[in-house]
Amino acid sequence: MNNNDMKTQVAASMKKMLFSAPVIERYIENATQRDLEKINNLLEDENEVRKISRRARYIKSANFPTMKSFADYEFDGVKFPNNFSKDEMLSLDFITKKHTIVFFGGCGSGKTHATIALGVNACNSDYKVKFFTLSSLVMYLKNAKNNGTLDRAYKILMNQNLICIDEWGYLPLDLESGQLLFSVISNAYERLSLIITTNLPFNEWGPLFTDEQLAAAMIDRIVHYGHLIKTETKTGG
Repeated sequence: MNNNDMKTQVAASMKKMLFSAPVIERYIENATQRDLEKINNLLEDENEVRKISRRARYIKSANFPTMKSFADYEFDGVKFPNNFSKDEMLSLDFITKKHTIVFFGGCGSGKTHATIALGVNACNSDYKVKFFTLSSLVMYLKNAKNNGTLDRAYKILMNQNLICIDEWGYLPLDLESGQLLFSVISNAYERLSLIITTNLPFNEWGPLFTDEQLAAAMIDRIVHYGHLIKTETKTGG
């Protein structure tokens, strides 16, 4: 790498690590090629340490119930829609596009496993993730409302790149819970990505929320940029 290219690379790395512009300019102006090589190696080492620390922090903050990967995941029973392939899912491009994935299948069909594995991969790709069951998300929102911190709770959720909501449809929700959940889905629309796991087809969501119109509005936002992936019964959750 020639001197000018090295200066450009070092300056970019220093800027990324929040060195001030005057300090960068002063260093670059006086640095020899040997100086540039030394600090470039130092900055690369520091960047790698920060990356590992950041990704570990993202995984801890996501609150996954367990760690999963796709290394031992069986895709044989998974049916992808025509416009969304396995490779597209694994690329995490749906997060960049702010699209939603819905895993639909019975108990033990691998929905939760796939959701956690995608969430872990997202954290390791520098995306911020939160994992909830539907009941834990509703409880989180209700507690925030009772404590007068609902706006802060919404702000935390909307600051994520991906929210995973597991076990959608296992328990019916009262009207207040449905309205709180709708606020999350509505605010997330075109702003961040969701992964939802459910054992209920969309036409059975109405009774879950005790309000057919609320359910219809929620479905509308989920399916607009959504990809329905069907899973068949297998071990693995």
